Amino acid sequence: MRSDVIKVGLERAPARSLLYATGLSKEDLSKPFIGLASSYTDLIPGHVHMRRLEAAIEKGVHAGGGVSFLFGVPGICDGIAMGHPGMRYSLVSREVIADAIECVAGAHCLDGLVLLTNCDKITPGMLMALARLDIPGIVVTAGPMLCGHYKGKRLSLVSDTFEAVGRRRKGEITQEEMEHLEMEACPGPGSCQGLYTANTMACLTEAMGMSLPGCAASLAVSADKDRIAYKSGQVAAELARQGITARTIMTRQAFENALVVDMALGGSTNTCLHIPAIAREAGIDIPLELFNEIGKRIPHIVSLVPGGEYFLEDLYFAGGIPAVMKRLEGDLHNCMTVSGKKVFEIIKEAEVSDPAVIKTKEEALAKEGGITILYGNLAPEGAVVKRSAVAREALCFTGRARVFNKEEQAMKAIMKKEITPGSVVVIRYEGPRGGPGMREMLSPTAALVGMGLETSVALITDGRFSGGTRGPCVGHVCPEALAGGPIGLVEDGDEIYIDIPNHRLELHVSEEVLKGRRAKWKPLKPQVNGCLARYAHLVSSASKGAVLESNHYPVV
Repeated sequence: MRSDVIKVGLERAPARSLLYATGLSKEDLSKPFIGLASSYTDLIPGHVHMRRLEAAIEKGVHAGGGVSFLFGVPGICDGIAMGHPGMRYSLVSREVIADAIECVAGAHCLDGLVLLTNCDKITPGMLMALARLDIPGIVVTAGPMLCGHYKGKRLSLVSDTFEAVGRRRKGEITQEEMEHLEMEACPGPGSCQGLYTANTMACLTEAMGMSLPGCAASLAVSADKDRIAYKSGQVAAELARQGITARTIMTRQAFENALVVDMALGGSTNTCLHIPAIAREAGIDIPLELFNEIGKRIPHIVSLVPGGEYFLEDLYFAGGIPAVMKRLEGDLHNCMTVSGKKVFEIIKEAEVSDPAVIKTKEEALAKEGGITILYGNLAPEGAVVKRSAVAREALCFTGRARVFNKEEQAMKAIMKKEITPGSVVVIRYEGPRGGPGMREMLSPTAALVGMGLETSVALITDGRFSGGTRGPCVGHVCPEALAGGPIGLVEDGDEIYIDIPNHRLELHVSEEVLKGRRAKWKPLKPQVNGCLARYAHLVSSASKGAVLESNHYPVV
């Protein structure tokens, strides 16, 4: 076993003594050492129930013949960090989490890992670490939250708090109603109820075979989640015993399966950062264009909020990700999963319990998948839009630019009702380097929706969006403004053309005029220190997953 490095031999007597000090017995030293990396914190509703799941996982590890070792990693709630400088730290934390797990597992020569996670950057950070280490491991996503309820209506975080800000500003709801929504939208533990980034990444983790069947959609408050946690502990010990490492499961075909499911669900645009970043750690190149290639042939078949009508609890009762994959059987590779079953075995056992939630390909909501990559003179290296969350009449949009160099400036103008129909709000210097940290723009996009401008105003940014964003909102515009991208040359009044069906993002300004602007251009450099400064110095373009350039891996 890998842990023999710290357990076996005369020279390891000091290490054994320290292990005995933790309560281990001599018999325990012959068992696989399984690390349980938990992102438990009191700060995040998606994580507050993890103590319960930690206990279930530890029982499972012991039942499986292993020894469990619990350690923690940081967690950030994007919803709490949204709309202020704290959001700079969210994407940065993905790299911190990957490094933290690498440090603990590497230093202690652990035989395997169980990764207990839930929210936006934590799941990809953990998967990056596991792919980098290439040791046995399994992921337990802690499950979605139940919907809130108010006056007979089901509630979710984004539509009933973020978008409600715009409705309150417009005068559509009273302050009393706003306070009720604040109290009722999030009724308890779990990741936010729609297909936002946390739940998208949970679904894709299961689709690529790194968590047990049914894990992604099983509810945070359910006994089913406890059973999955317990079984995952058992599986981790068995994976370690058999030497089945992460890259055995995380193959190129497994990543393609994840993208197929992503397109069918209409997942968060953040997957365009996270899937390439995780794959890179596994030595696999997932270019941005692959999202378009798969999206062109995979229809959107699940109508989940924010762009649709159903919630994750509906997906759970409809059969979860195994049922979604059953609809897509002909488009998937028959890969091995951590469960020991191949994809087609899981599909054979799956059942679509509610065809209204998980439609057939013939009944698809749209012929193409939920994410589209745009190119053009405004985004030579690409930009990303959640097509499934854009109304049909806004798929093609022409408007005049309103330019802002930071999110706060744009939000101030929106709340003062200075943004009029026909505008394209441009928020720049919010990219991976320019932010730094590539902040999510849910506050301005949700405010626009709440004010009734979701089809008459567009927004483009070199930053990114929450999975909860809807409307003609284009993010990840590359190259970013700080790197000299064309978005840094846009001026108020310029005409911008967005053509989602034809994958185009164009600035209708002549090359001669742009050349003159470039000659006068001076970048706005962020004034930061500490981890933000290091991140800004090392981070790559969003088109490459916003990975740190110092991490060089051969790709296949």
